[in-house]
Amino acid sequence: MSDTPSVTPDQIPVTVLTGYLGSGKTTLLNRILSEDHGKRYAVIVNEFGEIGIDNDLIVESDEEIYEMNNGCVCCTVRGDLVRVVEGLTRRKGRFDAIIVETTGLADPVPVAQTFFMDEDVRSKTQLDAVIALVDAKHLPLRLKDSREAEDQIAFADVVLLNKTDLVTPDELAAVEATVRAINPYAVIHRTERAGIDLKRVLGQGAFDLKRVLDADPEFLTEAEHVHDETCGPDCGHDHDHGHHHHHGDEHEHSGHDHAGHDHGHHHHGKVAELHDVTVTSVSLRGATLDPKKFFPWIQALTQEQGPNILRLKGIIAFEDDPERYVVQGVHMIVEGDHQRPWRDDEKRESRLVFIGRNLDADELSAEFEACSARQRADA
Repeated sequence: MSDTPSVTPDQIPVTVLTGYLGSGKTTLLNRILSEDHGKRYAVIVNEFGEIGIDNDLIVESDEEIYEMNNGCVCCTVRGDLVRVVEGLTRRKGRFDAIIVETTGLADPVPVAQTFFMDEDVRSKTQLDAVIALVDAKHLPLRLKDSREAEDQIAFADVVLLNKTDLVTPDELAAVEATVRAINPYAVIHRTERAGIDLKRVLGQGAFDLKRVLDADPEFLTEAEHVHDETCGPDCGHDHDHGHHHHHGDEHEHSGHDHAGHDHGHHHHGKVAELHDVTVTSVSLRGATLDPKKFFPWIQALTQEQGPNILRLKGIIAFEDDPERYVVQGVHMIVEGDHQRPWRDDEKRESRLVFIGRNLDADELSAEFEACSARQRADA
């Protein structure tokens, strides 16, 4: 289909946009569809009625795919998502990126799974990031009302903490701590009226764990970062370095001794004080693992506990394998691939992170430990 031999340029990056009605998605989408940003975006929305895209932006509407006056297109997903994506990828204009907007109540996972696993779609697209917009003022109420609001945060690679101008610095700090407690690994940007340079949220490759680990090798060594106290809650900075900002008071990392490295630790910390939060993360680390033990375990675990595991991320050091192995999962679907050789100055250790509900940290830690290459196999 393409005249270039390489496959990757043909893969259009896809951003999945989630967030409750009122969180600022409409504002962000209308900006994407109307600003003169020089990029060609295709935005897939569930229903025009619900999202309220300005009608005067629509130039033609004789099909499911609508042209916008800045060259972007907009499509409704009344039909099947795969079919709409297929239709977009066949269009001559081609796009720099596709943005899929999920309705406020919708679970983003099935949408993301489509791009994560559907072979046909994957040949043409690549999941770039799952972005959640959060209303800083109303998040506590949302968490009381619904699991979906929590899932959207737990599943996100990037969180836009929006409407920060409507809350006090203390309220903002509390809301950010809640977001961190639910998802210690997302990048957080603080925004007002969804005002952020689109280049900072689109085309980030934040779902691609191999790329993330290249950019920040310490990404999964969550407990070893030191919170940047110089940047207080009201400093006004966009918190670009998301994962470097999750070591405030919302987690109690003190008491963890990393000399042993083999013991799993979980970040329940003070989460119990954050009422209505049911998602926790479990972070495991250990020595080199035996692939003959690890793969059957992770497959069985995700099959049995898939519904509880929202996201799974890990970097594994296998015995007799010179390369780092990166593993990533969405519910029951797990994928892994070699990233690059271990460098001489790197400690060869395995790290695995789960974000989900009803996770038994002690059991996961023991099972992870049992995959160690040092354990003598009985068989």
